[in-house]
Amino acid sequence: MRILVTGAAGFIGFHVCNRLLIEGYEVIGADNINEYYDVKLKLERLRILEEQRNFRFYKFDLEAAMPLYAIFENHGVDIVINLAAQAGVRYSILNPHAYVQSNITGFLNILEACRDFGVKHLIYASSSSVYGANGKIPFSASDPIDHPISMYAASKKANELMAHTYSHLFNIPTTGLRFFTVYGPWGRPDMAYYSFTRDILKGNKIKVFNHGDMRRDFTYIDDVVEGIIRLIDRAPSPSTDWDPEKPEPNSSYAPYRIYNIGNNQPVQLTHFIEILERLIGQKANIEFLPMQPGDVKETYADISDLQQAVGFSPETPLETGLGHFVEWYKKYHANDNS
Repeated sequence: MRILVTGAAGFIGFHVCNRLLIEGYEVIGADNINEYYDVKLKLERLRILEEQRNFRFYKFDLEAAMPLYAIFENHGVDIVINLAAQAGVRYSILNPHAYVQSNITGFLNILEACRDFGVKHLIYASSSSVYGANGKIPFSASDPIDHPISMYAASKKANELMAHTYSHLFNIPTTGLRFFTVYGPWGRPDMAYYSFTRDILKGNKIKVFNHGDMRRDFTYIDDVVEGIIRLIDRAPSPSTDWDPEKPEPNSSYAPYRIYNIGNNQPVQLTHFIEILERLIGQKANIEFLPMQPGDVKETYADISDLQQAVGFSPETPLETGLGHFVEWYKKYHANDNS
């Protein structure tokens, strides 16, 4: 089976590609290697993938349809796992146009290619950010998501709506995955766990927003990858229970599903920092600040739908996962003092 993974040089994309190659799939990776964060890190991930058999890589922007279509025409693609996106809640406030270009126009090109080439299953990244101003905890995929509070969240909700339209019009099986604060080795430098580790080691202040009164459903990368792998051959079918008079947003009369992928165990941010301090062996110098625009106070994933569908349950305790990250971080940055 041949699988196209977009965002292959990204954090989640790299780990998904690596696991697919281990499982024996033929993988085509695509990424634009943009400069949102350290390009060197992306190229190092890519180098590891390119050392393996059955991996081919193409560099281009998803907004450009021609190179995307060339992959489908020249190789044939059975499954698409779309993990390419302009990431970052806070950056979306500064540069909203990037999110329209990458997350909406780019995703439209993915949908059109899936339509034209008869892809068997499209799995794509959504985000826990879509829950926006929702106050009901835990977040369920069946909850309405009508009040996003960042352009990033709005673009991810748009992806879900676009996917449903194509599932309805063209019978394309689509599965959207709302990721909850994914962390682990080879992670993103713009994420708090990464920057906290860097700044604690260097003795710099770490910025903790909302005065530390925040909870996050930290989800280890291997658990996320396991959930994705289990879904590959579980393309959604139309739901026979879907009621148009009481429509649930996570399923449909069309071949369309939405799932949360989270740890199902939110952790207070201050406790998270305490764990990092123990693992690093240094105390953090904390600067407490007000809440930033676009942030939410708490994330907490209800994963019962995914557990029922594929038996997914996260297995990595936070201290274990952070231990793996800190070990990787020290090794990766051993010679650059960063």
